[in-house]
Amino acid sequence: MDAKELLKKVRKIEIKTKGLSKHIFSGEYHSAFKGRGMSFSEVRNYNYGDDVRNIDWNVTARYNEPFVKIFEEERELTVMLLVDVSKSSIFGSVNQMKNELITEICAVLAFSATNNNDKVGIIFFSSKIELFIPPKKGKKHILRIIRELLNLEPTEQGTNLAEALQYFSSVTKKRSIAFILSDFIVPEKNYEDSLRIAAKRHDITGIHLFDAAEKELPKVGLLRASDPETGKQLWIDTSSKKVRQRYTTFFEENHTYFKTIFNKSGIDTVSLETNKSYVTELIKFFKKRH
Repeated sequence: MDAKELLKKVRKIEIKTKGLSKHIFSGEYHSAFKGRGMSFSEVRNYNYGDDVRNIDWNVTARYNEPFVKIFEEERELTVMLLVDVSKSSIFGSVNQMKNELITEICAVLAFSATNNNDKVGIIFFSSKIELFIPPKKGKKHILRIIRELLNLEPTEQGTNLAEALQYFSSVTKKRSIAFILSDFIVPEKNYEDSLRIAAKRHDITGIHLFDAAEKELPKVGLLRASDPETGKQLWIDTSSKKVRQRYTTFFEENHTYFKTIFNKSGIDTVSLETNKSYVTELIKFFKKRH
């Protein structure tokens, strides 16, 4: 992608997702993800109904009338995005590809975090760590993340979620809000231990992206298919009930493993389909966390 086309796409993503994050997601995001605690802000006159435990006795004695301490939530958080850039994400049968949906969701989450004065960082992974952008604040930083989401080409095949989680745990020492965005097509289902360790320190959410054609193979006779990871091509007889059932079973087993392992670690999950509105599903998810 040349520089001019890239800038045009970045701008398009910014316009769409910044508006969503400002008008729809910011309040939900703020409520769903709490700050680190409460810090003293100011004192004011006591009002009926105030908690007597917050009375500032020194100021009350000085002015001979009751004053209470006001506390504010310490809002600043670090948001980490763990993004699967393996080639299986370059797939979509209706409106958009999985990687395009991932880019939009990352942009919405990043702008929502920025609106709340939070830092945002991102880890791109395939079967290895492709790129790490440390957490920072500001629009310029978010636009860099979007550029990489649009333009990064993985250098390796496959998906190694265990390695991504281990890397995340090693570079992110302070508690953070983390979103893992992937189709969770992980041949080696070996990430349970790494996930459990990361979940002890961080507030993690698993966002599963999938396309309707991955869930159910259409009955269209002989179909030439290509493995996005290896490039290997093969013919599939979609008129065979057994073939279609095996295809559906593969999807269901991956999805069940993802849900089971995340639930065992006490981690929230949300599944998003490429041909449906992610806005509705994400708002529903945020409200559930309130």
